[in-house]
Formats: sequence, structure tokens, C-alpha cells
Amino acid sequence: MAIGQSLVDFQTSLAQCDSLISSAHKVDASGTSLFPPADRQQITVAAFLNLFIAWETFIEASVVDFMMGGVTLSGALPVRYVSPPTREHSNRMLLHVQRYFDFANHDNIRKITNLYFGSGFPFDTPLSSINAELSDLKTIRNACAHLSSTTKTALEGLATRIFGQPQPGIGVYRLLTTIDPRVRGNDTTVYAAYRDKLIAAASLIAQG
Repeated sequence: MAIGQSLVDFQTSLAQCDSLISSAHKVDASGTSLFPPADRQQITVAAFLNLFIAWETFIEASVVDFMMGGVTLSGALPVRYVSPPTREHSNRMLLHVQRYFDFANHDNIRKITNLYFGSGFPFDTPLSSINAELSDLKTIRNACAHLSSTTKTALEGLATRIFGQPQPGIGVYRLLTTIDPRVRGNDTTVYAAYRDKLIAAASLIAQG
């Protein structure tokens, strides 16, 4: 089942991201970090970017899966308003007249899935449920890709919302590796909290 493989590929990619972060923070028998601070930071940020790319890849693959007539894991058949002859043609339909489709723009994803599928099923509800988180992830991605006064201000604003107080000068690494106070009862980092939201949304899309 195509959507099942797309989900497995996504989960595998995220497991690799977790492994990168875990490896970056390993210590030796005396408790000394195996990697210097700069390396830990770069590896963690790279893992986050890989997570973001994995999400975009899953969304693209799943849209194409259902455009090609695939059923959800629960056996539901989305109502299609399109019927492309091949997966390559499906990808061209997503591009339309553009050079590329921005899968980081979750509003556009919802628009196109509502255009191609009845009631946007199975995308609209899961994507709507994490709309704020997807915006947050894009803010972090932008700060990773290009640290300017604009992205710095946006990242600090996000950190303030997460931690409930101003976080002047906070960087992506510290944001991602700090315990998320919004998740009660465990030691979940901000990175892990967002990762879990993506996994849940992807599972809901695949399940239908």
C-alpha cells in the first residue's frame, strides 16, 4: 500500500534524526561529551532540518499516493477530483506552472488538497490540528537557514510563547534542546514535542 510505505519512510527518517541528536550528545565513561559544543549544535540543527525535509517529503508523497487512487490504511477511498495517469504526471500537476511547490507553506497544502480531494480528506483535519505548530516549525527552519534580524526576532518571539517569558538571544540549538514546559509529566524537549506532533499528524493522514 503506497501510503503505508510513505508513512514508514517518514518514520524511518525521523528515527534517523533522533539518532543523530542522540549521538551528538553522547558522553564517555567519565561523563565528558564526545563532541565539542559547536559540533553538537551543528548536528542538532542539521537533524532538525532533516526532520523538516522529511515532513515535506511525506506530504508530497502522500498527496501523490491519493491522487493516484490509493486508499488509506483504514480502507477509505478519498474522493478524487483529479485522475492523473502516472505519478510523474501527479507531480507536474502539483507544480502547475510554478518552478516548485512550497510544501513548507501549510496554507497552500490545505488549499490544494481541498481542490483535489473531497473535503480535503484525509489531509484537512490533521493539518488544521497542527496549524500553529507548522507555523512554529517554519519559523525555526527560517532561523536555521538564514539568521537575520527578522528571523532572530521571530525565533525569540516563538521562544517567549513556549517558555512564558522573554528569551533574548536564544538560538535554534538551545530552543530545540530545552525541556518544553507545555508538555507535562516528562522531560520532552521542544524538538521532541514538535516531532511527536508531526508523527501523529502523518499517522492520521495515512490512517484516514
